Amino acid sequence: VQMGAKVVLLEGHKMGGDCLNYGCVPSKALLSAAKQAKVMQTGEAFGVTPVKPKVDYAAAKDHVAKAIATIEPHDSQERFESLGVHVIRAYGSFISENEVQAGDTVIKARRIVIATGSSPFVPPIPGIEDVEYFTNENIFDLREKPDHLLIIGGGPIGMEMAQAHIRLGSKVTVIEGMKALGKDDPEAAALVLEKMRAEGVEIVEDALAEKISQRGKVITVETSNGTFKGSHLLMAVGRKVNLDKLDLDKGGVAFDRAIKVNDGLKSVSNRHVYAIGDAAGGLQFTHVAGYHASVIIRSMLFGLPSKARTDHIPWVTYTDPELAQIGPTEAEAIKAHGKGSITTVRFEYSGNDRAIAQGKTDGFVKVMVMAGKPIGATIVGDQAGELIGVWALAIANKMKMSAVAAMVAPYPTLGEVNKRVAGAYFGPKLFENPTVKKVVGYVQRYLP
Repeated sequence: VQMGAKVVLLEGHKMGGDCLNYGCVPSKALLSAAKQAKVMQTGEAFGVTPVKPKVDYAAAKDHVAKAIATIEPHDSQERFESLGVHVIRAYGSFISENEVQAGDTVIKARRIVIATGSSPFVPPIPGIEDVEYFTNENIFDLREKPDHLLIIGGGPIGMEMAQAHIRLGSKVTVIEGMKALGKDDPEAAALVLEKMRAEGVEIVEDALAEKISQRGKVITVETSNGTFKGSHLLMAVGRKVNLDKLDLDKGGVAFDRAIKVNDGLKSVSNRHVYAIGDAAGGLQFTHVAGYHASVIIRSMLFGLPSKARTDHIPWVTYTDPELAQIGPTEAEAIKAHGKGSITTVRFEYSGNDRAIAQGKTDGFVKVMVMAGKPIGATIVGDQAGELIGVWALAIANKMKMSAVAAMVAPYPTLGEVNKRVAGAYFGPKLFENPTVKKVVGYVQRYLP
């Protein structure tokens, strides 16, 4: 709208969507509250007597609500209307290939963007319909601290909520049908799981939920690897794209689990329609939706060709330690390109002076390099989500490792680990190269 387009925005529920109200913002706010409780118990190594925190679970949720309320104005109807957007607070559904109805209003448009996001997927486990359970859409409204939280799903959402609740005083059991954090680098995931188990989180893997029941306040989950009882249940097994209300068939929009789009994020069956974010399938992250928006704006507003990439998209699991990834993991890179084409370099947090000073030495950076350019990076450790940005920049702009090695990082910072891992790539080329030694020897002997 700020570039001259006439825009109608339809929102049938809350402005700001899942991320603001039920996802990224509240989860990180709750994790921050939980971190404060953890810090009070871990000062002994620094000469500070540990104390057991008195946790007010409801007050922690007040912090969550305050964070949401602070950000809300940026995503509000009033702000978008002040920019010139026509906002209609109703769900939209197709009535033709280029017409959408929202309430009593029919909008005819040359270009329609589907950005409906996703919702928690709750599998049809026998007995689930008779059990009180939470998802990310209502767990942040819970005011009474769970005595024993059962979490089905060991992905990022499940593990973040597990750590938040163990630190806030709940007992926590994570039940995962396969491997916890199974989509991440196994070595990095193992470090996170080790730390969480050390904090008291029970993590049960290869435990497919087969039956759920509730008697009074006790919930029982029967699995292929044992039976578990708790007071509350959180379902965190995945997401499903929000397509149900759209009447896509009437719009001639092809779909299966998501909208079927081409490389430019345009519907393969309706030239008027684009899909971005979760609605387009693929990676389900807020920053992906923002990136997708930048791709289609180029096409919609300027008529220029544009294609979406995925190789430069980072993602982070905000446990402690954090786990960040961009591009393929080491195993994925080798499988895709062959072991001989990939050089893997790493640097341990234990070799970083800032990490030593802060007592945060558990972790490492691992970078996969092909033809002198990084194609993937794994970081596990303190502030991994901040550190992955360097590799996101390098991969997005197809930089060489020499560009990162040339960076001067302030001392002492955790950011030095990125420069050091880049240096580790060049180390063998410099220190183990006979030609280099001959040249240096010649210079030292003959040149003034």
